[in-house]
Amino acid sequence: MSERNGSRVTEFILTGFPGLHPEYYGLVSAVLFFVYLMTVIANAGVLFLFATNCCLHKPVYYIILNLAVSDLLFSTTTLPKIISRYWFKSGVISFTGCFVQMYFVHYIGSLNSFVFFLMAFDRYCAICHPLKYTVVLKNVNIHILSSTAWIISGALTLTFTISAYSLPYCGPNVINHCFCDQTGITVLACTDRTPYAFPAIVIGMIVLLVPLAFIVFSYCAILIAVSKIAGLQNCIKSLSTCSTQLIIISLYYLPRCFVYLTGNIGITFSADARIVIIMLYSLGPPMVNPLIYCLRAKDIRECLWKQFYRTVPHKAQITIISK
Repeated sequence: MSERNGSRVTEFILTGFPGLHPEYYGLVSAVLFFVYLMTVIANAGVLFLFATNCCLHKPVYYIILNLAVSDLLFSTTTLPKIISRYWFKSGVISFTGCFVQMYFVHYIGSLNSFVFFLMAFDRYCAICHPLKYTVVLKNVNIHILSSTAWIISGALTLTFTISAYSLPYCGPNVINHCFCDQTGITVLACTDRTPYAFPAIVIGMIVLLVPLAFIVFSYCAILIAVSKIAGLQNCIKSLSTCSTQLIIISLYYLPRCFVYLTGNIGITFSADARIVIIMLYSLGPPMVNPLIYCLRAKDIRECLWKQFYRTVPHKAQITIISK
């Protein structure tokens, strides 16, 4: 019994995908391990390129650096535990460990929302106010804004994590999910969770909707500004600078909006379908975001090729050329 919480619950059990047949455990764990491995390699590659190429030390790439770090942290926080659940049949997570995981899940989710805000702000200044861009978005200003995003996200998440931790848990301890999150944990509390749930929802809406509102405003302003540019080629060039960030932002917001809207209009999914959708929009973007950077960002693409040519042995290059 946990004396701190006046609860008999000392651990939680993560079910993963509740309806998954045991014969598919190996396949699912292999897929999850592949996703984790690719996420680590891809985002670590971005960090390595940034550390070894001074040409990437620009405001827009400092923002991307924050996203790469947060994606790496999110995958490391969530995937190893659910992989071990299927590999070693170890779905048990300690009481405190579950809340630590919950904290990082929501912390990084909130942080990503603010990072996308910075991405939209960067493109807004670059296209709508190009003469002020180098003054407003200096590296030092990006460092200040990024640090503020990390601090605010951590403080907001800590607030409702501590509140959830203090609730009494004396009944079921099975969480129908692949990781500990706020909803999955607090529904198990042996008390009315309404006084807790309302502030948590308000904080969540602020974290998601305020950045989203600015993102929508900024891209509308960008479209208006681009429409005034003379020449189709100039318009396409201006819009292409936004494409990378717009794709990444869409991968984050659109699936979440879909899940929230379908829930509010009465469309329901099975527990497994819901978990699959959540896992796709939670773990898919961290894996594919670095690929989008490399394919769409010219500077990163060029640094990647230079690194490749430096890595390939000189003699191997000569052999390839001679052939």
